[in-house]
Amino acid sequence: MTDGRHLAVIGAGPAGLAASLAAAARGIHVTLIDSAAAAGGQFYRRAASGLGARRPRALHHQWRTWERLELGLAAHLETGTIEHLTDHHVWLVERTGAGARPGFSVHALLGPLQERSVTVRADAVLLATGGYEKVLPFPGWTLPGVVTAGGAQAMLKGGLVVPGRTAVVAGTGPLLLPVATGLAAAGVEVAALVESAGPRAFVRRAGAMAAQPGKLAEGARYAVQLLRHRVPFVPSHTVVEAHGEERLEAVTVAALGPDGRVRTGTGRRIPCDTLAVGHGMIPHTDLAEALGCRIDGLRVDADDEQRTDVPGVWAAGETTGIGGAALSLTEGHLAGRSIAARLSGTEPDPRAVARAVKSRTRMRTFFAALDAVYAPPAHWTDQVTDDTVVCRCEEVTGGRIREAVTDLGAGDVRTVKLLTRAGMGWCQGRMCEPAVAGLVGCEQTPARRLLARPVPLGVLARAGTDGDDGAPGAGSSPARE
Repeated sequence: MTDGRHLAVIGAGPAGLAASLAAAARGIHVTLIDSAAAAGGQFYRRAASGLGARRPRALHHQWRTWERLELGLAAHLETGTIEHLTDHHVWLVERTGAGARPGFSVHALLGPLQERSVTVRADAVLLATGGYEKVLPFPGWTLPGVVTAGGAQAMLKGGLVVPGRTAVVAGTGPLLLPVATGLAAAGVEVAALVESAGPRAFVRRAGAMAAQPGKLAEGARYAVQLLRHRVPFVPSHTVVEAHGEERLEAVTVAALGPDGRVRTGTGRRIPCDTLAVGHGMIPHTDLAEALGCRIDGLRVDADDEQRTDVPGVWAAGETTGIGGAALSLTEGHLAGRSIAARLSGTEPDPRAVARAVKSRTRMRTFFAALDAVYAPPAHWTDQVTDDTVVCRCEEVTGGRIREAVTDLGAGDVRTVKLLTRAGMGWCQGRMCEPAVAGLVGCEQTPARRLLARPVPLGVLARAGTDGDDGAPGAGSSPARE
């Protein structure tokens, strides 16, 4: 018996959904918390029903998997074993238990205005917070018309709108393929798919990648779609500048040499009104860092059951390393089974764990090879001029960051932040930190923050007061307050 044990799952993407269904099926009461208006995350993002999409599956693959997840969630919502809180933006997970029985308070800002906080009490927490895009700066990247690759995809999937009429998709990473093909299928003229990785990078890791033939077949299907829509594929190239007065009018792309430097004299200008650019993904680890979970590089470290080193806290999906939806589903299911067993005072079936870990290891090996293939160009910082804005929130340029390093002796991201304000804006460095680290010449390291997102002062002022609607220290209900 679970003795009414309660699990809070933060994130309703593939990992969070898989974990919620697995735990609820084994008698655990689950509260599924997500900032979006509907479950699915970025991978299963869908247009609102009011938009009247006639073929919602057209912008997705693995649609049948989503239908199974959706049906399972609906069944548990009807029975009350899962409660789904939408438009809830988690800003803090607080440890409240003591001794052998851990407890947690999950604090979230409610709704689009985010002026009120609510609290969810739980015996265990699963962090399934996913990842976010990495975009490296270049001259002109702040022009209207330059969007992230994931942003362009979100507009198309969630709003059934396209960012422009003529687009260039550029950067590096597997996300560029569905973005380019999706835009082309929606009627956008995709002038080029510019990928900084070259054929040699794939050849060097062919063995590891061949171990996942399904993923290679998926890539082949995207290649066929590129040919069908006549999208030029330009490998071993990078965008060196975006041009325009009031908004984007064109981009200049240039070839990359074997050392990752731009080859002189190879630049060519491509007219476009949209540039969808991305350089990979970074795990979301803010909540894990605040809880004191061990971070391995930039990802949350988890054991064979997806447990972190903090008792009562599990992590699954891209917060433990970028690896796509299939890996997230595997980790989420593994975590859900583990949580259900541990909260019931038992251990999960070791054979089931071993099978899941074997599958997880194969996929992680594949994505490690893919990550090496799609590494950004080694000398991308050469294209960041002194006038290029690096920190968009505080409008800190590349020149000011270089001055902090060469003239003021800054040797890490934190010191640059203190000297220039780079990373002090609304995003708290999430957008600019990889670029600042690259310009400084240091490793990007996790920045432990007490709060995972900006919180209104009124919410903090009410913390712990009588009648508080969910600030730290308030109430003792095992569910939502």
